[in-house]
Amino acid sequence: MATLESMVVEETREQEKPIDREKTCPLLLRVFCSNERHHALMEFSRGSTPTNELQIYTWKDATLKELTSLVKEVNPDARRKGTFFDFAIVYPDSRSPTFRLREIGTTCAGRKSPDDNITLAQKKFVIGDYLDIAICPPRPGGGGPPMGRNRRPF
Repeated sequence: MATLESMVVEETREQEKPIDREKTCPLLLRVFCSNERHHALMEFSRGSTPTNELQIYTWKDATLKELTSLVKEVNPDARRKGTFFDFAIVYPDSRSPTFRLREIGTTCAGRKSPDDNITLAQKKFVIGDYLDIAICPPRPGGGGPPMGRNRRPF
């Protein structure tokens, strides 16, 4: 008679080591912002990128809220309370000469958001990837982020 054996395996996650920003050199984060939608992936093809590049020196432990405040410093239109920031990582596809886009979170100017404390490292950002931010102005009457945004097809 055969016996069945079961084993409980705990997933061990490596704790994120805190980055000492005094001793660790920052990385250059290339950020591309657009109004209400992410850039089309075609704009990242053949060695080109969208023209509205914002360069930020930061660390992989930077939170989305921290990045939101840096974008607001240089983009006066994005400072209005209730403006939504949809973050996505644009990275090269390892199987083809194209890029992929992976959404990583949303923040809101002047309000707390569940994604505020998400870091680039938690979302597997790799140095050399781009950050694409769709900036959506406040909706009349307030409320949450626009549903079913009219995004460009990728």
